[in-house]
Amino acid sequence: MNSKTDEVPGQTRVTIHGVAAAAGVSKSTVSRILDERLPRSDSETARRVRKVAEELGYVRDVSAASLRRGNTMTIGVIVPRLTDTVMAMLYEALAKACSRSGRFAIVATTDDKPKADRLAAESLLKRGVDGLILSTAREDDDFPDELAKRGIPYVLALRTDGHSLSSVGDDRLGGYLAARHLLDLGHRKIGVIAGPSYASSSRGRVEGFRHALQEAGLNADPSYIIPSTFGIESGAVAVETLMHLSPRPTAIFAVNDNTAIGALSGLTKLDLSVPQDISIVGYNDIPIVSHLPTPLTTLRVPFEQIASNALDLLAGDNSPADERIRISAPTLIPRKSTAPVR
Repeated sequence: MNSKTDEVPGQTRVTIHGVAAAAGVSKSTVSRILDERLPRSDSETARRVRKVAEELGYVRDVSAASLRRGNTMTIGVIVPRLTDTVMAMLYEALAKACSRSGRFAIVATTDDKPKADRLAAESLLKRGVDGLILSTAREDDDFPDELAKRGIPYVLALRTDGHSLSSVGDDRLGGYLAARHLLDLGHRKIGVIAGPSYASSSRGRVEGFRHALQEAGLNADPSYIIPSTFGIESGAVAVETLMHLSPRPTAIFAVNDNTAIGALSGLTKLDLSVPQDISIVGYNDIPIVSHLPTPLTTLRVPFEQIASNALDLLAGDNSPADERIRISAPTLIPRKSTAPVR
């Protein structure tokens, strides 16, 4: 081994010492200039160092730098499933945000089962992750509190328990905007495919919906609010229940796009047209919904902002009480699945 390269069979790896020697500067100067996390310098020295590093083929050794700092620059992400487009979009946004700061995200799926959450967390922690981001928080589970007692850094994303560090969408606002949109179109009998009650996102969206109806002088009929999972099949089952009510709804708010897609399928089987017979609003704005035969009106969730906030919270210390839960506003995206009531 010499000062410029580390020799391995069949390969010569350029080190920071080699770049420093070739550029005629100190090792610490090279380290500072090539650290992507620091503001980029455009001084003559910085340009020379970057040019030398490129010519020599230098690649920064992230693992060695992490060991010196006492961490791995790796974040563990726990989601219910990656077949759920919402969770895949969250993970991709987190992976991109990690990449921008020199970190790496690894993911584990748990099928939204509390026991699996714990097993996934232990597996990720054994691999040395610096912290966890969980999108699996449930009202009926105290797993986040268990992590806090163990001193494990974690942040909740998309769902919250109300007190842990969390980065979420403004679900109450989203539910309010969905209901307000349908009310403005003249609908008064509005069904809700409500999602699972254990998820704060579902509860918040239904609460916002109820608030909009109350503002309009209406009461939400409990029989028009149908519990569901976040899956497509559950949406199809829920819409069949709604369509057998008398009088049946003239519009539906589904608290996520998957259940809205299931509802669209169920309505087709019942020979009902959207929006001629019934209007429907989804939530999240996953990519496929703008390409459906009837493009779906939905609420767009700012996943990149939620991911960025989650990483900021994970890296920060002792956030003030009013900043422990960061909330990002959704945007109503009107499309062809909603129309004035007949």
